Amino acid sequence: MSVSQTLGGPSRCGRVLGPSLDKIIKNAAWRKHSHIVSSCKSTLEKLDTLSDTGLSDPKSHVLGISSSDADFVLAPILLALDSNYIKVAEPALECIFKLFFSLGIVRGEIDSKASNPILYKIVESVCKLGGIGDESVELPVLRVLLSAVRCPCVLIRGNCLIHVVRTCYNVYLGSLTGTNQVCAKSILAQIMLIVFSRAEEDSMDISIKTVSVNELVEFTDKNLNEGSSIYNCQSFISDVMNASEGVPDLKLSQPIMVRELQNGEIKWSKGEQNEEVEEEEMKEGTESGSGVVSSKIREDGFHVFRNLCKLSMKISTVENTDDQVLLRGKTLSLELLKVIMDNGGPIWRTNERQVILYSVQVGFWFLNAIKQYLCISLLKNTALSVMSVFQLQCSIFMSLLKKFRSGLKAEIGIFFPMLILRVLENILQPSFLQKMTVLNLLEKIAGDSQIIIDIFVNYDCDVDSPNIFERIVNGLLKTSLGPPPGSTTTLSTVQDFSLRNESVLCLVGIIKAMGAWMDQQLKIGDSDLPKSFESDSAVERQSTSFSEDGVLPDCEFNPEMSYELSHAATLEQCRAYKIELQKGVSLFNRKPSKGIEFLIKTKKVGNSPEEVASFLKNNTTGLSETVIGDYLGEREEFALRVMHAYVDSFNFKSMDFGEAIRFFLRGFRLPGEAQKIDRIMEKFAERYCKCNPNSFTSADTAYVLAYSVIMLNTDAHNNMVKDKMTKSDFIRNNRGIDDGKDLPEEYLGALYDQIVKNEIKMNADSSAPHSKQANSLNKLLGLDGILNLVSWKQTEEKPLGANGLLIRHIQEQFKAKTGKSESVYHVVSDVGILRFMVEVCWGPMLAAFSVTLDQSDDRLATTQCLHGFRYAVHVTAVMGMQTQRDAFVTSAAKFTFLHCAADMKQKNVDAVKAIISIAIEDGNHLQEAWEHILTCLSRIEHLQLLGEGAPADAGLLLVPSTETDEKTAKSVGLQSLKKKGSIRNPAVIAVLRGGSYDSTTVGINSSGLAPPEQINQLIANLNLLEQIGNSELNHVFEHSQRLNSEGIVAFVKALCKVSMSELQSPTDPRVFSFTKLVEIVHYNMNRIRLVWSRMWNVLSDFFISVGLSKNLSVAIFVMDSLWQLAMKFLEHEELANYNFQNEFLRPFVIVMEKSESTEIRELIVRFISQMVLSRASNVKSGWRSVFMVFTAAAADEQKNIALLAFETMGKIVREHFPHVTETEATTFTECVRCLIKFTNSRFNGDISLNAIAFLRFCALNIAEGELGRTGKSSDDDSSVSVVDKDDPGVQSSTDIDDYVSCWVPLLTGLSKLTSDSRPAIQKSSLNVLFNILKDHGHLFSQTFWISVFSSIVLPIFNGTCEKSDMAVKDKQDSPTSKSPHPDGSTWDTEISELAARCLVDLFICHHSVLRPQISNVISILIEYLRSSMKSSANTAVTAISRLTRELGSRFSEDEWRKMFLAFKEAVASTMSEFITLIRTMDDFKLPANAQSYANIETSSDDELINDDVKDLEDDNRQTMASVISGMKSHIALQLLMSQVIKDSCKKHVQFLSAANIDIVVEIFSSIASHAQQLNAETTLRKKIRVACSILELTDPPTVHFENKAYKNYLYFLQDSIKSNTSVSAEMNLESQLVAVCEKIFQIYLNHADYHYMQQRKSEAKPPVTHRSVPLALGKKEELAARRCLLVLALKALSGLGRDSLRKYMANLYHLLVDLIGIEHSSGEVESALTNIFKSGGHSSTTSYQKRLTPLLIIYEMLVVIFICFIRPLLPLSSSLNSLLLDPMIQFTKAYQPE
Repeated sequence: MSVSQTLGGPSRCGRVLGPSLDKIIKNAAWRKHSHIVSSCKSTLEKLDTLSDTGLSDPKSHVLGISSSDADFVLAPILLALDSNYIKVAEPALECIFKLFFSLGIVRGEIDSKASNPILYKIVESVCKLGGIGDESVELPVLRVLLSAVRCPCVLIRGNCLIHVVRTCYNVYLGSLTGTNQVCAKSILAQIMLIVFSRAEEDSMDISIKTVSVNELVEFTDKNLNEGSSIYNCQSFISDVMNASEGVPDLKLSQPIMVRELQNGEIKWSKGEQNEEVEEEEMKEGTESGSGVVSSKIREDGFHVFRNLCKLSMKISTVENTDDQVLLRGKTLSLELLKVIMDNGGPIWRTNERQVILYSVQVGFWFLNAIKQYLCISLLKNTALSVMSVFQLQCSIFMSLLKKFRSGLKAEIGIFFPMLILRVLENILQPSFLQKMTVLNLLEKIAGDSQIIIDIFVNYDCDVDSPNIFERIVNGLLKTSLGPPPGSTTTLSTVQDFSLRNESVLCLVGIIKAMGAWMDQQLKIGDSDLPKSFESDSAVERQSTSFSEDGVLPDCEFNPEMSYELSHAATLEQCRAYKIELQKGVSLFNRKPSKGIEFLIKTKKVGNSPEEVASFLKNNTTGLSETVIGDYLGEREEFALRVMHAYVDSFNFKSMDFGEAIRFFLRGFRLPGEAQKIDRIMEKFAERYCKCNPNSFTSADTAYVLAYSVIMLNTDAHNNMVKDKMTKSDFIRNNRGIDDGKDLPEEYLGALYDQIVKNEIKMNADSSAPHSKQANSLNKLLGLDGILNLVSWKQTEEKPLGANGLLIRHIQEQFKAKTGKSESVYHVVSDVGILRFMVEVCWGPMLAAFSVTLDQSDDRLATTQCLHGFRYAVHVTAVMGMQTQRDAFVTSAAKFTFLHCAADMKQKNVDAVKAIISIAIEDGNHLQEAWEHILTCLSRIEHLQLLGEGAPADAGLLLVPSTETDEKTAKSVGLQSLKKKGSIRNPAVIAVLRGGSYDSTTVGINSSGLAPPEQINQLIANLNLLEQIGNSELNHVFEHSQRLNSEGIVAFVKALCKVSMSELQSPTDPRVFSFTKLVEIVHYNMNRIRLVWSRMWNVLSDFFISVGLSKNLSVAIFVMDSLWQLAMKFLEHEELANYNFQNEFLRPFVIVMEKSESTEIRELIVRFISQMVLSRASNVKSGWRSVFMVFTAAAADEQKNIALLAFETMGKIVREHFPHVTETEATTFTECVRCLIKFTNSRFNGDISLNAIAFLRFCALNIAEGELGRTGKSSDDDSSVSVVDKDDPGVQSSTDIDDYVSCWVPLLTGLSKLTSDSRPAIQKSSLNVLFNILKDHGHLFSQTFWISVFSSIVLPIFNGTCEKSDMAVKDKQDSPTSKSPHPDGSTWDTEISELAARCLVDLFICHHSVLRPQISNVISILIEYLRSSMKSSANTAVTAISRLTRELGSRFSEDEWRKMFLAFKEAVASTMSEFITLIRTMDDFKLPANAQSYANIETSSDDELINDDVKDLEDDNRQTMASVISGMKSHIALQLLMSQVIKDSCKKHVQFLSAANIDIVVEIFSSIASHAQQLNAETTLRKKIRVACSILELTDPPTVHFENKAYKNYLYFLQDSIKSNTSVSAEMNLESQLVAVCEKIFQIYLNHADYHYMQQRKSEAKPPVTHRSVPLALGKKEELAARRCLLVLALKALSGLGRDSLRKYMANLYHLLVDLIGIEHSSGEVESALTNIFKSGGHSSTTSYQKRLTPLLIIYEMLVVIFICFIRPLLPLSSSLNSLLLDPMIQFTKAYQPE
């Protein structure tokens, strides 16, 4: 064992001390240091006796040694240190280092008031040793001090810790070696880390990181790096920090009471009395609540922090303004504070009080330590121009902003303008280094997105805070634009360029941070829609979010700070309020009255004078003091009331007059006008006297004195006044002002001294201490835009002056806020706040990016601008801000210079890349902005084509491909351009000369030669475009598959617009965008139907528009592409009840219908034909569009188009009919409509007939498949309306199934075809329709049959008579002409007969179902009867006859009734029409000579005609001809209906009921009566006869009409009596028959003898014998015509039988007798009369008749003889008549049975 190993004994302490003591002995001077040597030897001897085996003394500060021995063994070390001899001190320092750190032997607390002073003395001695100035000992001293502080077993605190820090501080300031200075600074920084890391955890044993020396010399001392000083220093510190540590004493980490409780009172320890802290400042700290912290560790940290702040606030003296040592010390303090703030943890971010023992809650608010000391330090150093200080301030401010902003809202609101914005907004004369530092700081701020958001939310949206964000952005804009043109600046060109680039970088960082924050909140990857804020989710997001440096956000470390989570809507209201308030303030500063009016109107201020006065007194941010004074001095009523309220708001009680006027004038500046000052001072005097009633005799005294004070203030403090007012002058001037008395001279003298010593500042621009410093501060903060209140001179560091006063005022504000509740700090997670941020910053950013990109060619600058455009588009697009988004996209697109390729540079190519990146990154949100991007892509492709040497429209000549084709290399094409030189190439010239961005093409074609140099420049620019390959362009379109639903729709819309502009170019149409459009359709074909539908709505309109283009090549190209898409799309099967195929094919339909190009229409037909025939099984809803195309083709003017379409239709119907009918009903409707359209073919009649045959074929297919079966149940109550009123071709049903839906369009179509103008089509359609109904009607339900009959069958016969009449008229006019009538033209006789026959056949065939339609059928047939065509009438007769013949026996009583009622109605309607017709003859006047004839019956035709009559006007002739024609038609119709009824009833009269017979009787009776009445109108008959004579027409057969009507009437009655005796007896038809006969006799007698009725009426007069006038020829003819009816009536009577005849003979005898006396040209009448008399004379006799039998026999014999023999031989003689007839008549009357 060596000697060194045995020195010191076996103890651990001895092993450390022994070698060191031995070295001390060897190095000591024996004479000078004998006491040291002696002490060392004694100690070595003592150590030999000590060992570690015994128990450790807990009171000992050295491990393993007792307390008393510890002091003894450490005494030599202390002596060696105090010797100041380096050779002796060095071993001692080495020993202390080992004791403190290496082995952890020393332990305990080291402080001036500790119980172990030896350790304190040792540390103190080490500190003194470091101050001797010897460079060799400085590093060992620093190492010892660091090890002492680092030792986990030793707590150096209080004055001792301060002493250690001071020693290192002094070494840094005093050392002559750069390495030592760097080490001193590094060790200080490391000590700060140790102290405050322990304070954070409140523990000694913690992990502490090693300081970085490189970071410490970032701002200062870079020149101290001598060789490898920084590296050596770093190794030096690392060795100390990484040395092995001993086991700590856990008791040292426990809280230690610093205060003692004595008698229940708290007593402060006096350990701080030796600190170099001013007593006043200590008092301030104590009063503000800065009590001692609960833990000694944290207490030490607080004291170190406070002392560093105070060191940083020291300023130079007046005598030595350039004190570099003081400046270095200030700088070092700030650097250490920066280290503390950079590494500060939660303990610095909380206001939580530390709880000490016994629950005594007295503690320090750690956040207030920053506010009270650090913020004041930064504030005081703000005025310095030293670059290192400024940089450190900015760095510390960044730490405060990053970590403590929630607790320092007000302070940051002050520091930002003072420290950052004042430099940023200085454009003309800035300090380059300062501004660059600020820009770097802003760049760091922009790196934290949450800071950017918080700044805007808490300041720009806060009414009481400056608009920091807005000013930052505007300041950066101004910097990026540089000094205005023509202005002078201190910056060099390079400096200005650097500042511009850096400002742009900051703006880019800001918008990037906004986008990053937005993405974080929205979680773009998961959701594309913004989500409203929810508190729970927001807190969760914040708790898991970290800032870039890994530190939790500020608000997380301040859980008890006054902050709240806010919604964007709330902040929007706050910001709107602030903007409006600032607008009002600005207006007030220009026009006070207008401003107050605006503020009241917007409810920012109440409308009462008191509220306005309060607003002015509080001096709301930005109000001008000068304007306030001017407004208060106004004489207007409201302003005067406001001034009174303003003054009355002050309380001057117990206030000295000078203080009162100073206090009063601090809020505004007195106006310059004397009258205004007078009004204000007058009110002030009144108020002062009211508050202090015993101060002056009257208010006048105060008023005059106030004026004197104002004058004195101006005189004393105005440098322009040379002769100053003395005190005696002031006293003399104010004599007698107190109501004639003098104020005390002492009072006036004191007032004089006060004013002279302390100026009253009234000017807002003054820097006096009492002039409204708060307002000056607000203006400095930018709230009024005034930045020159503080003179920022570089050399000014005076403690007093403008800066000092302002700083003092702000300091007072800081202290006043200490311990008070702060304003609310808002934390927002609602991305809606970005809208308001973008509204503030988008304009400046757009200007900055655009100007820089336009003016600068620096690649870095332009790249940053393009990044800014990308980030700005991202934010504005996601937020849906269309205007802002489009502005950025448009600007970026313009900077591509693709519209002017000759001027392109690298930055323009980079802009193209940026545009592509925007398209890929933010495609989901670009919406309308896609158009600009796609336009750029189109222009790129155009330029690439030019580079290849291909013509611009070459794409139109190629077959389009749906796949992406890679273009060939451009080098070959470029060579082609190079070879051309200055050729006359319009495309090249257009690109060279350029065009506007908004032009549809790259350039405007123009003539002229392109010089070779321009060609070479173009080639160079096209070479630049080679950086953008086809893969990049194609990637944009391929990426469309990843776009969301909104994005893809917007993309398609924009691409359609761009493609449209390309294709419609009049000079060089291009297909690039169109081919890409086809590609994206392929890419996105698998999207869901909802999205596809929206896409196709856009694409469909596009295809239609382009398909109708006048450029045939373009239209063909587009239609071909659409066909390929359709073929591709039809590969996917469509489910039932979907309609997308139909929508997909809709463009074909519309283009087919509207295109004027024959080639396009033919191409579409061929495309559709090929598509359908090849994909028929996949076509579902698309059939509708297919048939609509063929429908349009059927009406086409080109024969080949119609033939091709019909050929395909034939194949569809024959081969693919099941596919058609399996879809919806409207599909079959379109099919039928198409076939019907083909029936109208103008080219080939065979097409029309074949189309009808196809309709028949369709019906057969439906029937065979039972598609039309709806069930045969007649109980179906469903209501079906087959044809809609608006569209007869489409059904409108409330409850109809698909089977019925197939029949309806087919039958409806055929029904419409019956009105076709071509007879062949009419005939064919009628046959097919009724054959279908007859053949397949059994499949129809009764309900459906009713609907079919009413909606399909009956409309065919609408206007039946008109159709037939028009046909006849047309044939008469032109046998080959066709009627242009729109509803169907005409029917000829054959068609009309066929229709009626088909109708009757159908009714007979399905009578069981169609029974209810009997009345409609009869009505139709009656219409036939009413036709003017004889053939139609004959058809009707035949049809009705067949109907009654076939179904009469099956007719029910109701059916007969319906039929007869139909006839009855028809008869009545025709009669009313006829009456209306003949009324037109009322205006016709007979000639005068015609009126002279008493009886028209006795006149001849010639007698009625003379020359006057022949001269009738043409109008009357036409009227008469119309009436005569109508009368003849009417008579014929009445007779025909009468005949039809008679014939119908003849065979079935036995089946008729009494009611039906009664209806028939009414019909016959009405017709007969009508006929008789018509003949009775003598005047009318006269007019008609005259008219016929004039017009040379035959007379209407009125007599024939009457005869025929009565004949049919008699026949029906006879048949009814004969065949239906029971009903006849029930109805007493015999009496009706007799009545009719009697009527006939009377009519005949009336026309036979003109005076017959008059004579018959004069029964009371005796018979007069006179001579009868012979009958005229006309009369004889008429009687001859009526004779047959007379005979028929007589025969009818005779046919009744004797009994029946004799029953009615009493009424008939006189008529019969009268008939005997009339001349008859035929013997039929006499024969009939004879039969009657014979039949009436041989009945059974009664008693009465027995008496008269002989007489009657004689009478009858005479009558018979007379009639048979005498009358024919003798001429008619009146006397003979009287002789023969009168006795018979008298006899008959006398003996007539009662």
